Amino acid sequence: MHNYLDFEKPVADLESQIIALKGIGENKDGVDVTEEIQRLEKRSHDALLDLYRKLTPWQKTQVARHADRPHCLDYVERMITDFTPLAGDRFFAEDHAIISGFGRLDGQSIAIIGQEKGSDTQTRLKHNFGMARPEGYRKAVRIMEMAERFGIPVLTLVDTAGAYPGIGAEERGQAEAIARSTEACLNLKVPLVSVIIGEGGSGGAIALAAANRVLMLEHAIYSVISPEAGASILWRDATRAQDVAQAMKITAQDLKGFGVIDEIVPEPIGGAHRDAGVAIDTTAERIRAAFAELTPRDGATLRRERREKFLAIGRNL
Repeated sequence: MHNYLDFEKPVADLESQIIALKGIGENKDGVDVTEEIQRLEKRSHDALLDLYRKLTPWQKTQVARHADRPHCLDYVERMITDFTPLAGDRFFAEDHAIISGFGRLDGQSIAIIGQEKGSDTQTRLKHNFGMARPEGYRKAVRIMEMAERFGIPVLTLVDTAGAYPGIGAEERGQAEAIARSTEACLNLKVPLVSVIIGEGGSGGAIALAAANRVLMLEHAIYSVISPEAGASILWRDATRAQDVAQAMKITAQDLKGFGVIDEIVPEPIGGAHRDAGVAIDTTAERIRAAFAELTPRDGATLRRERREKFLAIGRNL
């Protein structure tokens, strides 16, 4: 059984009926329900397709946050071979919210940096729900600098509600660490590809996403602030998050139009959580294509194009 979102109730009802009928069909003395199952499966597929064709920004926010959506480690496990994780920022501590290391994508050496939210209570606590502290961003800078030293391209996987806002993080220079990470992205002289795989929240996301190519999954979101926080600031009412999500233009489709992202990666019908393997494989294909385009360029060109790209955002709006 899937974990259904509120707006998926019509599909949930149909799929519950399918499961019940399959149980009847497994009974040797039961009637033949194959035809009815096929009819309901078509209805369920059509209903899901219709729902996901016209998702509102708030519904996309719910999909982007779905508990079963594939996370950074799922992508690394399926896409990357010989992955060797590297820990610590060499200043303070290890931050488990940021996964980093080196591996191979189709035999090509690659550096991977990503935000991991965790998939259950234990891992969510371990990874701090994907919200990095200063040491996490300083670790990211260390990996980027190492990758540049050896001429290895960098892939970042973004999935965070934002940088961790705790007192300790602020005391250790959260804003400065985010700025340094963003600067490191912009200054790299190796190809840098970033993928928004779920939530791209505030500076915590842009610190890893100032890339030559920014890809974004079809039902991911990318914004300067979460809809709930925006509603709390504007109206002192977090329940108006739906209105803020609509106004902020946080969907991949809106951001592609604004030039904030470069490409939208399609998801399986019903979202990446419905078929994680297909979602990851599709993303991997787009990543390969992006690196194939960028790899022939020299370091100075990569750096110049990346900086010009971000300076140009918003000029023609």
